[in-house]
Amino acid sequence: MRLSAEPSDAGKRLDQFLHERLPGFSRSRIQGWIKKGHVLVNGSPLRASYSVRPGDQLEVEPASPPPLRATPEAIPLKILYEDAAVVAIDKPAGMVVHAGAGVHCGTLVNALLHRFDALSGIGGALRPGIVHRLDRFTSGVLLVAKTDAAHQQIAGQFSSRQVEKTYLTLVHGRVKQESGRIERPIARDPARRIRMTARLDSGRAAWSEYRVVRRFDAFTLLEVRIGTGRTHQIRVHLSSIGHAVAGDTLYGAPRGSHGRYFLHAHRIRFRSPAAGEVTVISALPPDLEEWLAELQPSAESPRV
Repeated sequence: MRLSAEPSDAGKRLDQFLHERLPGFSRSRIQGWIKKGHVLVNGSPLRASYSVRPGDQLEVEPASPPPLRATPEAIPLKILYEDAAVVAIDKPAGMVVHAGAGVHCGTLVNALLHRFDALSGIGGALRPGIVHRLDRFTSGVLLVAKTDAAHQQIAGQFSSRQVEKTYLTLVHGRVKQESGRIERPIARDPARRIRMTARLDSGRAAWSEYRVVRRFDAFTLLEVRIGTGRTHQIRVHLSSIGHAVAGDTLYGAPRGSHGRYFLHAHRIRFRSPAAGEVTVISALPPDLEEWLAELQPSAESPRV
């Protein structure tokens, strides 16, 4: 590709200029081309920090990224349940499920490849065994398929809403009702693309049911069951009724000192192709137990 710098481009960094002209490629990808000599300015390779001048003639030879494959890493895993078809992992907060968005190591998949000889290949080379996901800072139980047949069967249970998923979450404020149901479609927030929203008429159907587990002076601990698995579903739904998940600054909670938001995948019920109906429970991790211990209980709080 051949590009010419205009007067309005004067002073722009070379990588910035190319990213503006070639928005289909990430800036880090473009920086890689520059570093490897795939970009020439007036016939010469230059640094990404070069200041573009009007009239500069650029030649760009896009390079294909190397094929990505997950590699085994010796990362400890806590196994909650295992049979011939499926394994249930207790995922810690902070661990990414699989590579993507600049994360290429230290993921759950890297740990799984080191621990297990065989996993389902339906998800591809970067997602072996992965049937569903949890957000990076959501902890708790997550299912992994060992075989392709198990993957297909369990994925079918998710899509037909036969899998029962229950979470524990701490939210800001006093939730008035002891139980309730939120049924609002979820869509990408047009104003801030990293967020989802339940405030539009459009979007994918989603419902969440909650019940109060314990009350605190300024917070409420909820058990939430979801019948759909939309991106950020619990966080979005609870924020939409004025009760942001504690620590979830993306959806309106004030910044705290715990380094994560309070959301834990507590229980999952499904049918294993190898063992029939299975219920797996993940207890609250120590950091969330400590978080609750810091709070002042409300006099009206039920203890469950």
